[in-house]
Amino acid sequence: MEKICVIGLGYIGFPTAVMLANNSWQVIGVDIDEDVVNKLNRGEIHIGEPDLHMMAKSLLEKKRITLSQVSEPADVFIIAVPTPKTTDNTCDLSYVDSALQDILPHIRNGNLIIIESTVPPLTCDTIIKPILEDRGFKVGRDIFLAHCPERVLPGRILQEIIENNRVVGGCTEMCTQKANLVYSSFVHGEIIPTDAKTAEMTKLMENAFRDVNIALSNEMVKICNSLGINALEVLNMANKHPRVNLHMPGPGVGGHCLAIDPYFIVEKAPDAANLIRWARKINSDMPVYICDKVIELIGSSPGLKIAVLGVSYKGNVADVRESPALEIISALKMKGFKIALYDPLVDMEGILLSAYDAVKGADLLLILSDHDEFRYLDGGLICRLMRNPIVFDTRNILDATEREQLNYYNLGNVYDHK
Repeated sequence: MEKICVIGLGYIGFPTAVMLANNSWQVIGVDIDEDVVNKLNRGEIHIGEPDLHMMAKSLLEKKRITLSQVSEPADVFIIAVPTPKTTDNTCDLSYVDSALQDILPHIRNGNLIIIESTVPPLTCDTIIKPILEDRGFKVGRDIFLAHCPERVLPGRILQEIIENNRVVGGCTEMCTQKANLVYSSFVHGEIIPTDAKTAEMTKLMENAFRDVNIALSNEMVKICNSLGINALEVLNMANKHPRVNLHMPGPGVGGHCLAIDPYFIVEKAPDAANLIRWARKINSDMPVYICDKVIELIGSSPGLKIAVLGVSYKGNVADVRESPALEIISALKMKGFKIALYDPLVDMEGILLSAYDAVKGADLLLILSDHDEFRYLDGGLICRLMRNPIVFDTRNILDATEREQLNYYNLGNVYDHK
């Protein structure tokens, strides 16, 4: 049984470690966060992902996974640490560098190093490879280096980590072949071989594609509202065309991928990435647009209360990374509104026990996440509980029947509030 060391036990690293251990690898999971390691060792899974807890608990009990704050010798090293953006929207590679420094003393001839962290194009060839070769190794001969980006959806990670196609990009052809063997041990989808820089760019473009298309719909919302046209009706009708698929607009874009990765393309090609840069701006500006519409709907008098439903960046997940809801909530508080929060999945300070607790005495109900629970809220009860039964549903999630009893607005008809 070969040994594999996974550095970074977050949303990608830990499920990857679990899946590898479930497919005959002996896994060492490493994270610098002592709380994460201790919780996992106690069987407390820190990621809300279906089926992960039971699978991980079994593998931990069987010692197929061992957990530590420091790495140790292995045959394969997978780096799956965060790559946040800096204040100037460039990639912060400090976590990747720290992980590399941690494994360098343990690297031996024949080892394979895989970067799963999302990185700008050319990172493996121009930054990581030189660090390894400064230690006296020849990449492609003595050791092997590849970039293999993840392609999973929160809430479906264990399923998609197996079923989705996987791009495997090595710094040399032999590096690609070595990495291919690792992923073929558990991936049922197609494994697509390429070089490292192409794999890096592919991952970024997958997310930039979605970001650009969401930006197109968000810009359409602004245009239609300025012209008195229902943007959601336009979207539905346009999507009847066999070659049109407009994405749903919303209060902004969140998550670690769409809200961050496109910036890494702009970082490397600032003069060429004009559309990608502009799409990022459109989506990043949506929280301000939502706040402006809130004020148009109810004014800005002192003491007004807003019930906010949804803190996570997307429906039916607990992930709040880069969530536009957090920015909107903060901005509304700064403007003097009283905020009551409810999210059935998110555990954070200030979250109330139910949606109906949040709406009591509220002047506006603002829906920011499309959780299934919000679809069939009781419109009549909401109307009775609110001081002013105005609903601004930025996700168009509330059932049409429940809308009838409320002063209901979404991104399609918010222009019509006057």
